[in-house]
Amino acid sequence: MPQFLSTRDAGFASAFEALLGAKREDAPDVDDAVAAIIADVRARGDAAVIEYTAKFDRLDLSPESLAFAPEEIAAEVAKVSPEDRAALTLAADRIRAYHARQMPEDAMWQEASGAQLGWRFTPVSAAGLYVPGGLASYPSSVLMNAIPARVAGVERLVIACPTPGGVVNPLVLLAAQIAGVDTVYRIGGAQAIAALAYGTETIRPVDKITGPGNAYVAAAKRRVFGKVGIDMIAGPSEILVIADRDNSPDWIALDLLSQAEHDASAQSILLTDDADFGRKVAAAVAARLETLERRAIAGASWRDYGAVIVTRDLNEAAALSNRVAPEHLELCVADPEALAAKITHAGAIFLGAYTPEAIGDYVGGPNHVLPTARSARFSSGLSVLDFLKRTTLAKMTPAALARIGPAAERLAISESLEAHGLSVRARLDALNERGRG
Repeated sequence: MPQFLSTRDAGFASAFEALLGAKREDAPDVDDAVAAIIADVRARGDAAVIEYTAKFDRLDLSPESLAFAPEEIAAEVAKVSPEDRAALTLAADRIRAYHARQMPEDAMWQEASGAQLGWRFTPVSAAGLYVPGGLASYPSSVLMNAIPARVAGVERLVIACPTPGGVVNPLVLLAAQIAGVDTVYRIGGAQAIAALAYGTETIRPVDKITGPGNAYVAAAKRRVFGKVGIDMIAGPSEILVIADRDNSPDWIALDLLSQAEHDASAQSILLTDDADFGRKVAAAVAARLETLERRAIAGASWRDYGAVIVTRDLNEAAALSNRVAPEHLELCVADPEALAAKITHAGAIFLGAYTPEAIGDYVGGPNHVLPTARSARFSSGLSVLDFLKRTTLAKMTPAALARIGPAAERLAISESLEAHGLSVRARLDALNERGRG
């Protein structure tokens, strides 16, 4: 059974803090092992990647077969049904259209001093997308990572996707094809992250790595950050639903289970201002768990980390939600827009009873790669901006330098950086000489 809490209870504050502090990440101490793998890949390149793939994925590769050949991709993609292809194409079109609107504009202007200032955006040259293999092989994640990169203008786009035992998901390869991925490597784990970051004889290094993975992948991304950019360190999935009594308990139950079925460490929380409704939702969850295909996983998540919290009103629910800073937030209330205005921390907000979080996972348009573990307090979901760099521009005219240069010189002197000040003074002196001449 999940936790049942009420903000009216005397012990609520401590119980809520315990809920926030619950450690859900199943992350054993893997850092030493990951460090050794990365060092090995840096030292031995392809040979190390091939050995680890044989060991962990039970797949024998050669340098020539690290990546899927075009004819292999074509053969696998041909297995996809027309219906699945149409759904994936619809999702890609919607994701592309949404992210195209995120492209920022370059700017350049002249200020009162006469100086010209501005900025411009340029894409990273190459990006590597990690796609988990096996049971967690999701074509939707390929679209969500690859399409923003392509919209941003990334020139070279590659994927690392393990195929344990040689099992391939044709939909993943079709998604890569639709999104415009150049190369798909059938490797995974920390060895794939190391290969993408540092390169091997066969695999060219990239500038940025995005995409989720297990504890080893997460630890590897932490270690290579600085050599390359990364998107985030993703933890177990989570959903928070704020719902009033005028909802179907079964709908809300399914929304809670939609995240619980991801992982036994996932978390689903319901905030409601109606205790009876909360009990009905819990009963609906129990009923659905009787038949759900992934009931063992979802049941463990709901039992260990689920919660139903009864609040005094919806305003209090919004305040508690901001403390949770959930990855996914559903507002199933009469006026979701008004309540959304009170939300300051959330990865993604789904407005109204007819906007289940699952729409956002596939065809909504916004990205489903979102901050977890309360990191929505300070970070955002994946976007086109993650694949762009902003470069500032500045141009001084002689008149502008004459106006603001002395202040720069003075500040340089105050910081005991003589050459800084002299670099400005030399130009000011030249201007003064020119003026006297």
